[in-house]
Amino acid sequence: MQQIDVHKLADGARFNRFHAGVLAWCAIIIICDGYDLAVAGIALPSIMKAMGVTAQNAGFMVSSALFGMMFGAIFLGTVADRIGRRHAIAICLALFSVFTAAAGLTQDPYVFSAMRFLAGLGIGGVMPNVVAQMTEYSPRKIRATMVTLMFSGYAVGGMLAALLGKGLIESYGWSSVFLAAGAPVVLIPFILKGLPESMPFLIRHQRTGELKQILTRIAPGYLPGERDQFVVAAHDKIEGAPIRKLFQDGRGFSTVMFWVAFFMCLFMVYALSSWLTKLMANAGYSLGSALTFVLVLNFGAVIGAIGGGWLADRFHIKYVLVGMYALAAVSITLLGFKVPTAALFVLVGLAGASTIGTQIVTYAYAGQFYPTAVRSTGIGWASGVGRSGAIIAPIAIGTLVGLALPLEQNFMAISIPAVIATIAVSLIRHGRSASAIKEVREGEGGLRTAAA
Repeated sequence: MQQIDVHKLADGARFNRFHAGVLAWCAIIIICDGYDLAVAGIALPSIMKAMGVTAQNAGFMVSSALFGMMFGAIFLGTVADRIGRRHAIAICLALFSVFTAAAGLTQDPYVFSAMRFLAGLGIGGVMPNVVAQMTEYSPRKIRATMVTLMFSGYAVGGMLAALLGKGLIESYGWSSVFLAAGAPVVLIPFILKGLPESMPFLIRHQRTGELKQILTRIAPGYLPGERDQFVVAAHDKIEGAPIRKLFQDGRGFSTVMFWVAFFMCLFMVYALSSWLTKLMANAGYSLGSALTFVLVLNFGAVIGAIGGGWLADRFHIKYVLVGMYALAAVSITLLGFKVPTAALFVLVGLAGASTIGTQIVTYAYAGQFYPTAVRSTGIGWASGVGRSGAIIAPIAIGTLVGLALPLEQNFMAISIPAVIATIAVSLIRHGRSASAIKEVREGEGGLRTAAA
């Protein structure tokens, strides 16, 4: 009989087909999620014209999905630690696919907002779950890279929405890009079959047969025995309310700093996602050209997410994030000033890398900060609290657009949160993170020297 620490086995595993499969499924889910989220911003000018709504009212319509995302991230992120991540992810996918498609069938702004709110529950709920899933099953040495690579699918979904939007909206109207969002429902049975369940969840429910199959795929060198006992580290076990654990063991202040960073970053992300097309159209660019900026924004996000993850695996993830938030402050501010077109495209790409890309790296850091037992809860609450920034952004920037202020003032308003986020991340107490504590404990055990 041997005692197997399942997370220690997963941490030390070498990348193989199992990890590639988990990465592929999580990336596909995030691509669908990113499409559903970006589609409202892509179609916003056409929706405003078709429904006859003002810029401020359009901001409220966009925010209805973000309001749903706040509740979805908190509730479905927390409940996943109880019912299992696979079922929580499937529920989220069904919600955002069905109700985004339903939004495309209405011509009433209030019904549209209600459908987007329900879709938002799924859009917000899926994010903390796939981050927790990818973090748990990634080998430690490439964990940040794996999470950010997976999450770059969010930007791919945004690019897909922009590409489809350029053709579909002109040919078939704005409803067509919403109806296309219903297709991912067919993936649910395959996701339930292809995604592994969380290992602590399997241990708690004594599903050892399923757990052994997963472990042999994670580490092909492991040969399961009939009497093997499977455990997780003490700090990965649930003891009492998971929400309370976010503030235990010296994590309280850093939890608040994560919430501030998520709020500020999501404000920037949704301000740009919702209004970049309209701001560029107001600056004199055609609809097609304005949508090209959305493509460049999301392409920059992919580069920023993958590059940020690569840097985070080689340097201190906290300081990588500080640099990325500082870059956001500079690049977004410069977007408001008249520069050559080539330079403008570079600035839009940098803005995407340092907002959407930075948000993805922030998710990766939160995944490493919290113990496995409350990882979905920790990420869910940070994302949920941050959604209030996402809710406020379209309304606030919509109000500024309605005031017809100079372009540079709009972009300066979007850049201010980057400065605040830079300060918040710099104040996170990395020594209290689960990854740092684990390194110290392993160092004390003679397995490795702590790098904290």
